[in-house]
Amino acid sequence: MLQQLDTADSVRLKLARRTTQKHKAELGQFMTPSSVARFMASLFPPSNIKTCRLLDAGAGIGTLTCAFLDRWKANGFGFNDVDVTAFEIDKKLTNYLSQHLNSYDHVTTRIFSDDYIKLATDKGLQDQGYTHVILNPPYKKINSKSAHRLALSSVGIETVNLYSAFIALALGEMAPGGQMVAIIPRSFCNGPYYRPFRDFILERAAIHQMHLFESRSKAFSDDQVLQENIIICLERDGKQGPVTISTSTDDSFSDLTNCEIPFERIVFPDDPERFIHVQTTTEKSAIELSSAVRYSMADIGIKLSTGPVVDFRLKEYLRDRPEEGAVPLIYPAHLKAYKTTWPIPNFKKSNAIVANNDTEKWLYPNGFYCVVKRFSSKEEKRRMVANLINPTDFSEYTMLGFENHLNVFHDNKNGLPEALASGLMVYLNTTAVDEHFRRFSGHTQVNATDLKQMKYPSRENLFKLGEWALEQKNITQESIDAQFRDLI
Repeated sequence: MLQQLDTADSVRLKLARRTTQKHKAELGQFMTPSSVARFMASLFPPSNIKTCRLLDAGAGIGTLTCAFLDRWKANGFGFNDVDVTAFEIDKKLTNYLSQHLNSYDHVTTRIFSDDYIKLATDKGLQDQGYTHVILNPPYKKINSKSAHRLALSSVGIETVNLYSAFIALALGEMAPGGQMVAIIPRSFCNGPYYRPFRDFILERAAIHQMHLFESRSKAFSDDQVLQENIIICLERDGKQGPVTISTSTDDSFSDLTNCEIPFERIVFPDDPERFIHVQTTTEKSAIELSSAVRYSMADIGIKLSTGPVVDFRLKEYLRDRPEEGAVPLIYPAHLKAYKTTWPIPNFKKSNAIVANNDTEKWLYPNGFYCVVKRFSSKEEKRRMVANLINPTDFSEYTMLGFENHLNVFHDNKNGLPEALASGLMVYLNTTAVDEHFRRFSGHTQVNATDLKQMKYPSRENLFKLGEWALEQKNITQESIDAQFRDLI
């Protein structure tokens, strides 16, 4: 019976080639390759319950359910029969789904070609007795005023994406002890927008395993998905113990590795944001081990803000080049290799913004600032990329504009002492910080909340790092890391 998953996978490949990216994006639809489906099905613990009640809430053509049923048919579970409930909103796929699922004996199938969020919330998020859930939910942002957002709020779910909505609803419909295996973007692990979702799952389930793909582009390569994904295994009302972290380079799973991490290293007990750290080693990072790196931003007297200039909202005040009455507008593209290049000739964005009564609240006084790019460019290997803003580069101007794709360290919206700003730049550009950040961040971006949660060297030591940097004619990654090692 193992051919059934292979049959479904051949259909998936045909559909992937002839389905437009626009259609996939509209539904947030990315189908699961058979290798990933088999691996996901293998992660469920053995079970001898008589009747399995399986939910697949974003079933597509049935690849995940087929993988689960194939494992059962190969004596991977002790069920006598399986009751499958499958949801698929795309009517183009439901015929394939029906064909694939109805080919199994001793399987009762109910297929709903409808909106899972609507149906689940209409019932008031009640326990539907599902013993197993296998899920590749849709990935798409939810508008704050949409019907989906209102329906989810009505059952106590506050979230910003379809994938987290599906996970929360399915978890709410599972029976106590029910097992879920899902493949989802890693972005829920940190950041403020997913805090309510993290609270929801951590209060209702135990995390037993998380799987990381070291290559961001391989798990859904046929659908050109670059979002970093993880596979997560949850038990409804389960007892939380150590978490198995597994990794593989890609969806062949040929170099699969596993390690057990204590839960308090996954969700730190003193972290109010409840970030989920997907660590692949039991060893603490250099940042965590250092007694010299234990200070909050408040301890060292600095503040952080996202760049306040949102360009599309201030279009009428933007200028391609400096002119009278305008001041520099700094984008990430102006900052490279610890240096500022401004203005940029023939820049696709704007080099300046008019300074007047309407824009002054978005501007900062010229001074020394440390800025961190929210998004690293393709040629940059690092996620954490910090630069120094030096007022002498803008000596003709009293004010500066920071575009929204920058995070800005400041002193109550004023510049910092030069050595402190330089020291922050050095610290944030260390390999140790970049590696530490990757351990807990599922984003390809660096959010202000992430930076606020980090620990820093003391103000005194940041000054020392900055004073060292100011004496250097040429700063390299090797010299930064060596200086930081001396500090810790």
